[in-house]
Amino acid sequence: MSYAFDDAFRRLVAARCAAFARRAVDDAAPGLKRAAVAVTLIETAEGSGEAAFILTRRTDSLRSHGGQWALPGGRCDAGETPVAAALRELGEEISLVLGAGDVLGLLDDYPTRSGYLITPVVLWAGVGARLAVNRAEVASAHRIAVADIMRSDAVDFTTIPESPRPVVRVRINASLVHAPTAAVIYQFREVLAGRDTRVADLEQPVFAWR
Repeated sequence: MSYAFDDAFRRLVAARCAAFARRAVDDAAPGLKRAAVAVTLIETAEGSGEAAFILTRRTDSLRSHGGQWALPGGRCDAGETPVAAALRELGEEISLVLGAGDVLGLLDDYPTRSGYLITPVVLWAGVGARLAVNRAEVASAHRIAVADIMRSDAVDFTTIPESPRPVVRVRINASLVHAPTAAVIYQFREVLAGRDTRVADLEQPVFAWR
């Protein structure tokens, strides 16, 4: 099954996000720095008419999480809201300029082992959106068909000896994407399907703890 990139899909995503009872973590969460990521809906290719989202590969030279799969995003500046941070990071990382009117909703805050509290922001890029990566931060940007993450075998869970919590993984293009990115993608998939699935207790692999 594919998902058409059209007004009907935009309305569906907005409605599902609005119906989702998002869980926010208080700003006073001890030791956690605020951050935001963008779940940005776009066409799989210009003119394809099929819905996708943007996934990036971070450059190997980055001090934190170099070489890992990621949604566009980063730390919130002082006084900056998660929505503003997600929009700013989209522009800085992949030259995609969107506005507050393109926000379809927010997902649950997700605390990471590396000390961040991530707010996922769901955005609509519109028809004809083009990407240009900032090589200082992003090695490559990919348009992942929404249908790919909706397959029954797209998500699995494993365990690690360092934690009793299940580790979530998403299979994309023969690669395994791990939490925190996998947790956000998994929750987006569940919200799109109309399910209130929580992910804050899903674990990240040890290499993502730093």
